[in-house]
Amino acid sequence: MSSHRILAWTPAAIIFDCDGTLLDTERHWQTARDRTMDDFGLRPATGFAERSKGLHYTECGALMAGEAGRPELGEQLTERLLHHFRALAAETPRTMPGARELVAGAAKFAPLAVASNCPREVVEECLGTAELRAFFDHIVVPDDGIRPKPHPDVYLAAARYCGAAAADCLAVEDSHCGVRAATGAGLRVLGVGPWPGEETAAMVDLWVPSLDEPRVFEWARERVSRRMSS
Repeated sequence: MSSHRILAWTPAAIIFDCDGTLLDTERHWQTARDRTMDDFGLRPATGFAERSKGLHYTECGALMAGEAGRPELGEQLTERLLHHFRALAAETPRTMPGARELVAGAAKFAPLAVASNCPREVVEECLGTAELRAFFDHIVVPDDGIRPKPHPDVYLAAARYCGAAAADCLAVEDSHCGVRAATGAGLRVLGVGPWPGEETAAMVDLWVPSLDEPRVFEWARERVSRRMSS
């Protein structure tokens, strides 16, 4: 799909990733990963940061243990990783550029949800502190029967809760892991952040460097205007 076609389209619902997409908390996960490795005297293999981005924290702990050749440490690494992240996330979270404005505008013409690999209480707390929680109708995280990204489950569930077919929904994502989940569920995808490389970019409908991209703002404004005039 060309950028022209996606920007001429109105989704039935919009489903946002949280870390690195809405909130500047991906840096906390990176710091938490680094601190956890240091705590256990481990050193990550080359490319670990990119491989771990967007993974569910339990899978990240297992990845750290496996790549360090210490699979027996998986559970301990997972617990320490979450401990460090929650301590860091307790700081006042910063929204990503354009996120607040886009969310506030989008909520005027479509139901919104968050699909995240983070624990629910962390997502709720961060969105609440950032004064974004009230805009979202649903928060979906891995749980019994809902597998984490890159499985499509969180996006399929979020679309269902919004009362929309997955193919009629837009996902907003910043990681390869999240893009895989959204495309696997059949959603159209707006990718955001630094250029991810050809493989990931080829999977999305449009990639922008930031949510304050003028084309995206104009797209949202047009849909709000249409909704108000209908």
